[in-house]
Amino acid sequence: MRVLGFGLAPRARRAWRVLPMLLLALAVLGSSGRAEAANTVRKQAPSSKAPADAPPASDAQIAALRRALNAVVTVRVSATEGARTARSLGEERSGTGVVIDGDGLILTIGYLLLEAQTIEVVTQDDRRMPARQVAYDQATGFGLLQPLIPLRTRIEPVPMGSVSALAAGEALMVSSAGKSGAEVGVVRLVDRRAFSGYWEYHIDQALFTAPPVPNHSGAAVFNRNGELLGIGSLFVSDSQANGGALPGNMFVPVDLLAPVLPEMRSTGSTRASHRPWLGVSSQLQDGKVRIVRVERDGPAQRAGVGVGDEVLEVDGAPVDSLESFYKKVWTRATPDDEVELTLRQGDEVRKLRVQAMDRMDTLRKPQGI
Repeated sequence: MRVLGFGLAPRARRAWRVLPMLLLALAVLGSSGRAEAANTVRKQAPSSKAPADAPPASDAQIAALRRALNAVVTVRVSATEGARTARSLGEERSGTGVVIDGDGLILTIGYLLLEAQTIEVVTQDDRRMPARQVAYDQATGFGLLQPLIPLRTRIEPVPMGSVSALAAGEALMVSSAGKSGAEVGVVRLVDRRAFSGYWEYHIDQALFTAPPVPNHSGAAVFNRNGELLGIGSLFVSDSQANGGALPGNMFVPVDLLAPVLPEMRSTGSTRASHRPWLGVSSQLQDGKVRIVRVERDGPAQRAGVGVGDEVLEVDGAPVDSLESFYKKVWTRATPDDEVELTLRQGDEVRKLRVQAMDRMDTLRKPQGI
């Protein structure tokens, strides 16, 4: 069996047989990738032959990757009736989570859990159990959940790694939930940089990998020592900052989790999650921030913001990127503060005062709660 980028999808109970092969692929990719620019990722397929200087797969590394894969679970969510997020995320959602502590706490991407009515966790041995949402951090995008039935004792939590020392071209292992069990494969790190999402989201550091992972929602990315590095968020067409289109994925690095994990566990959220929300989707087009969607009955729509508006200023301060737009809005003292937007539509420039709100207050709770 050859490992060619992402796409090796063995049944979970057979996955351990390919761990030496995965380590071989990691060694091949790693040794060649560090010597090349990141923009060669799309041109190179991993070789099935290891170079002379490739380190052998050690028993410790195989054990670490076995532990990592064993901790990956499927997360299935049904949204509550009337959920606003169902329009964009669907009423039925499926993704991946990974066990991160001895109590069975599972880390996933938070949007899977928004307005969840029921949550089910499926382990690698097809054991199904109900779960509850523990926390959602809007600022990072992380979500936490906990099975209502104890996990089997041999699921060991994965250790956390760090992305600080990663280099472009480095080979990483990704595992995600598939239709027939865990899917596992090898990707390359393309870039580490800030990321601004159209949905009023920004993180100062994100991981970009290629080739794309099909089931990216909550997918877990590991280094060759089985340490968790990030959680899958979305597909991107521009994993390279420069140099043309390169399809891949954006992962939220676990480095962002440590500072907020205690707060998430104790409060179910974070202070940074409770910030002004306008209810717009925005894109940077030709160097200009434009509104491409307005949330129905959201703050922006009620104030008269329209699709196609160019955002010039927030409270009189110029805007030149999604990051500057969002961060200027988020500087307000409370989530429901009034924000003044200077907008241009064609030749018309106008100022609108938008009564912002806390998006967390718009999310429906499960019925019966």
